[in-house]
Amino acid sequence: MKNLQIVVDVSVAVVFFVIAWPIETVLASGTVGLGSVFGSIGEAWFGLLVAALFAGALALRRLSPPLALGIAWAGALVQMGLGRPPSFSDIAIFAVLYGTAAYGSRLVYWAGFASALVGALVITVYLFAGPVFAGGGLSWQTLPLALVMLVAAAFALGLSWTIGALVRTAVRARENREAQQRAEAETIAEQERVRIARDMHDVVAHSLAVVIAQADGARYAASVDPAVATDALATISSTARSALADVRLLLGQLRHRQGDGPQPTIADLEELYAQVRTAGVQLRVDVDPAPPGEPPASVQLAIYRVLQEALTNALRHGAPGGTVDVRLSWLPDRVELDVRNPVVPGSAPLRPGHGIIGMRERAQLAGGRLDAVADGVAFVVRAVVPIGAAA
Repeated sequence: MKNLQIVVDVSVAVVFFVIAWPIETVLASGTVGLGSVFGSIGEAWFGLLVAALFAGALALRRLSPPLALGIAWAGALVQMGLGRPPSFSDIAIFAVLYGTAAYGSRLVYWAGFASALVGALVITVYLFAGPVFAGGGLSWQTLPLALVMLVAAAFALGLSWTIGALVRTAVRARENREAQQRAEAETIAEQERVRIARDMHDVVAHSLAVVIAQADGARYAASVDPAVATDALATISSTARSALADVRLLLGQLRHRQGDGPQPTIADLEELYAQVRTAGVQLRVDVDPAPPGEPPASVQLAIYRVLQEALTNALRHGAPGGTVDVRLSWLPDRVELDVRNPVVPGSAPLRPGHGIIGMRERAQLAGGRLDAVADGVAFVVRAVVPIGAAA
């Protein structure tokens, strides 16, 4: 895109030069400045110089606004030094002032503004006090006309700069809007990745914990009670199939950005309890009071996932043979969850990992809070999630 702009600017400058050079050569005749000292050949070369300077400034107005502004000033000074009147070449000055406001740095931006004001003053003084007289030079009689000329020149030059400033503001606003949209899209994508990673961890970690526990039980029961081993293998099969279906659903969301799909609710808690019990965990569940109506789906999902991860931790890190206590209290404005499992005496404290971080994020996303701490010989997960007024 930038290369195309350069080609366009250079092409426009070449066409401008082809038109301006003959005009400058014609205007050179009869001047009383330096051009008249060198004769007609010198006048032609000075016309070439003026046209080349303004064409060069026109070509560089977007590529290098400060350089274009400097070349335009050089062209204007040469033009005045040669005693030439305003001509076609001066049109390039308006384009250069536009470029300083639209494409220049902050310093060049204000340099263009100052050039518009100073340039208007220089033009007025040159026309009324220089070799090119208007109305007999600068006097009290021509002062009103000079003031009109000053205002007109300042307005014309300032208008070019103002248009460039408006374009600059519009471009900056569009860039800021696009940057904000990109940032919002990246934030949404990151939140989606975190959500899918959290769901993946909850599903895979819980399912693998159940599968490992059942596999260990089946290995020891195979030689003692084949029926127990068969039941364990059946549990492994159903757990793995359920986990595979959940993983496929999550991968589909990740690949195709589909909707969330069906999510577990508190109606699926009994199936979760059954999986944990079949893995050999003694589970005691106390729900008091019961849910008041139908809690919001977000609250149900948060409670399910937090409870799933808490039971997974109990299955993986809890003391063998210990009882895991689950207490759910569905109050009118909140739900309180307490999961307590015994730990092996003298064992190292459980370090916060992805599971605890995921549980805490689940609770926070639902507007609640979660604490996971060691309480004597037990590890306790406490969560409080607001549910608003009773349904």
